[in-house]
Amino acid sequence: VRQDIEEIIKAGDRAAALTHQLLAFSRKQILQPVNVNINDLVLNTDRMLRRLIGEDIELEIILDEHLGTAFLDPHQVEQIILNLVVNARDAMPQGGTLTIETSNVFLDDDYARAHTEVQPGMHVMLAISDTGCGIDRTIFNQIFDPFFTTKMKGKGTGLGLSTVYGIVKQSKGSIWVYSEPGSGTSFKIYFPCVPGPASTIGETKPLESEIHGNEMILLVEDEDTLRQMISRVLEEHGYKVIPAGFGEEALELCEQYGSCIQLLLTDVVMPKMSGRILADKITARYPSIRVLYMSGYTENAIVHHGVLDEGVHFIQKPVVPMKLLQKIRLVLSC
Repeated sequence: VRQDIEEIIKAGDRAAALTHQLLAFSRKQILQPVNVNINDLVLNTDRMLRRLIGEDIELEIILDEHLGTAFLDPHQVEQIILNLVVNARDAMPQGGTLTIETSNVFLDDDYARAHTEVQPGMHVMLAISDTGCGIDRTIFNQIFDPFFTTKMKGKGTGLGLSTVYGIVKQSKGSIWVYSEPGSGTSFKIYFPCVPGPASTIGETKPLESEIHGNEMILLVEDEDTLRQMISRVLEEHGYKVIPAGFGEEALELCEQYGSCIQLLLTDVVMPKMSGRILADKITARYPSIRVLYMSGYTENAIVHHGVLDEGVHFIQKPVVPMKLLQKIRLVLSC
């Protein structure tokens, strides 16, 4: 039955990826931005990109060593780079040159007046250019539309560029396309500069051998199947789990177990009482209890304008067991 199970897993992964793309386009995903240097993100993806494009495409990376800092979600910017590189590769079936470039750019008032979505000032530019077939003028205004694609059936979802567009806009950036049929295409993305140094990209994750624990976790999830699955995973890795299906039940259990609970793992969107209200009530009485939120989309309880509130620990649904276990260890060790 292994082959059947693998197909089930692939189908689940595809469904999750499609949902994330739709959320990105509609700007309803939860961003976890930090001060970043986009150069670091480009270099982090360099090896993967070279495998992705193949040997018949030359990759040129031109980075401004004095690049400014931008306030962005690193994983989402890497998704932008990946999607644009895939499009560029597909536009060069006979090979060509792919260029990734960064620079500091000052967008003045005249530019802002001509491009109404842009705020004047210093910006960080990320440009991805190819020497491929270019974009036909007749479809130029459709390229960011969801499900629009010029690829053969089965070769794409039509969500690559719409995902890029959604991420850029939710990150307060702007994107412009320059293309000549037969000569290539260049996507230029501008993100506002912010003061302060860039953070180190990536958090140190525990090894697989370091994901076990013995702490007591209050798990609050209104979906029975998911609550049972998470309980089983946590118990298999040594945790003591107190499951609850809704907020009032969780408060009663908290009264019973009190300070023995080390972590509240709660869904954000639940009937009658949100995860944030529940967490506020519990931590007001037991301030030592750590909180980890789970959700599949934005909810104003823990995010504002799609950006996660500072100091809030969060994991995106659908929950992958290994990532959940690693996240729990990180939260408990804070």
